[in-house]
Amino acid sequence: MDIEINKKEKISNGMRFLGIDYGTKRIGIAISDEEGTLAFPKGIVLNDLNSFKKIGEIIRTENISEIIIGESVDFSGKLNALSARIDVFILELKDKFKLPINKQKEFLTSVEARKIGSSKKSLNQSQVHSKVKQIKSGRIDASAAALILQRYLDKINKNDLSR
Repeated sequence: MDIEINKKEKISNGMRFLGIDYGTKRIGIAISDEEGTLAFPKGIVLNDLNSFKKIGEIIRTENISEIIIGESVDFSGKLNALSARIDVFILELKDKFKLPINKQKEFLTSVEARKIGSSKKSLNQSQVHSKVKQIKSGRIDASAAALILQRYLDKINKNDLSR
């Protein structure tokens, strides 16, 4: 109960949530609105030696109070090979930023993000080139992070309504 009250206080004080879609090459980033109800793609951070510095800048500039990271699972719902790397990443995040971190199960969020970004009609050559640029630029990773964060926000906001 104290945790839920604390989250309500954070949300009412304009604190934001940071959503992360961890990848070995790119880390998708999303942030919530100040009310903690909607998630928006922010961008990507390359997974390199500067990752934590860049994430720290986002945490400070966006007034982040809690981090939500996608928990990677396979088709049967079990943790997969990437999950161990995510756990190490979480330990480093906790150590560096001293913020609460929660996992949100994710399954094929990148695929879902790609589907949302595409239309049902056939793509011409220019549109195909544009889609390739979106994938390379990390828009898919940021959108996947937003899907992860939105699922978490929906879950905590649904719990608030049921009380």
